[in-house]
Amino acid sequence: MSQLPEPIGPSHLRASDADRQRVAEVLRDAAGEGRLTLEELDERLEGVYAAKTYAELERFTSDLPGVGSTVEHPPRSAAAPAGADSRITGGVAGQSFSIAVLSGATRRGAWLVPPAYTAFAMMGGVQLDLREARFTQQETTIRAFAVMGGIEIVVPDDVTVIIDGVGIMGGFDGTSQHADPQDGRPIIRVTGFAFWGGIDVKQKRGEGGGSQRAEVEPA
Repeated sequence: MSQLPEPIGPSHLRASDADRQRVAEVLRDAAGEGRLTLEELDERLEGVYAAKTYAELERFTSDLPGVGSTVEHPPRSAAAPAGADSRITGGVAGQSFSIAVLSGATRRGAWLVPPAYTAFAMMGGVQLDLREARFTQQETTIRAFAVMGGIEIVVPDDVTVIIDGVGIMGGFDGTSQHADPQDGRPIIRVTGFAFWGGIDVKQKRGEGGGSQRAEVEPA
């Protein structure tokens, strides 16, 4: 059985597009002040837009005086519910999709969920069980597409679920919870569509526990 990655520091968490844009503006200002040549600016901008972590971004401004860290690390609330904040471990996830065509696909157990995951079922079924999963960042988007098939997504009760999908002659229904990024909880956003199929999002406490269900059974 593979072991979970050790928790890592904020500098090694994934950077957002806004973080990359912020660093790019700092570099353009530095070039305007004559601190960087146009060639150096182009070289650094190329690296900035390819950077994936905060640590990679910070090295492009480390030699500019008076700049310091140009990256705003995401806050981690000390008041986060026990177990919820510890699910966000960072790291690099593996496979980012599950596909079932005239067949079935299942992902469960202790696995690292990437920032975006795609589940596709055509005349088949996909099951994603996140109760023992860990996340690379606070918000995860699951894109679910069911065509004459079904997708079941089981999430733990210590995360926030946002359901934002469409059912076309099928079912994709549910009530979104209020998401507060400051509370440290992982946020799982489920989007996509169901066509002549169904997507079922269930929130469970664990094996044998109760559940809250966001219905997605086909009509």
